[in-house]
Amino acid sequence: MARTVWDSSVGKKTVMAVSGIVMLLYLVAHMIGNLKIFFGAGEFNGYAHWLRTVGEPFMHYEWTLWLIRVVLVVAVVAHATAAYQLSRRDIKARPSKYVHKKARTSYATRTMRWGGVILGLFIVWHLLDLTTGTAHPGGFQEGHPYQNVVDTFSTWYGDVIYIVAMLALGLHIRHGFWSAAQTLGAGGRTRERFLKGAANVLALLLTAGFIAVPVGVMTQVVS
Repeated sequence: MARTVWDSSVGKKTVMAVSGIVMLLYLVAHMIGNLKIFFGAGEFNGYAHWLRTVGEPFMHYEWTLWLIRVVLVVAVVAHATAAYQLSRRDIKARPSKYVHKKARTSYATRTMRWGGVILGLFIVWHLLDLTTGTAHPGGFQEGHPYQNVVDTFSTWYGDVIYIVAMLALGLHIRHGFWSAAQTLGAGGRTRERFLKGAANVLALLLTAGFIAVPVGVMTQVVS
């Protein structure tokens, strides 16, 4: 039954919707946590330490954090796989280009695929930069995320990569939230305006919230 559901387009769209919602909930929490950087190094570093001790003593040190990471990896892989297979299926269904040259879809819809690729590459860079420290500019300091964030956004390329990725994220959320609602049956004539408005507001808030951090470093509000 699971294989039958997965092989269907509806099943893949459902997987994309559910995994997308999981990642969206994480992004909201992640953005709120990121904004703690404006309250100083002590607040931000303390928050980072708290993430590793959540659930103690029932959970061992970092177990909850690793559990969240595993769920996110599964969600990202499922989302990307379903998106790729749906894209391939869509291309095979219409091997020739549309007769109408004028685009009939929104900019966000037309850039969903490229936006997904950009975000995938960004995730890899982001992890290598601020989690493992492999691609971090200067000396990566384990246990000092505040200083690591300031180091990253003190470079022009760190700012550019992050801001471009967050703009792509905003477009992705704007269209993805609406698509997920439609797939899961939450859409409808009476709720269409509300859901589209909610998608726009959510995309705007998340984009602005994430971009506020590099802007804060560039303007030396965070230093």
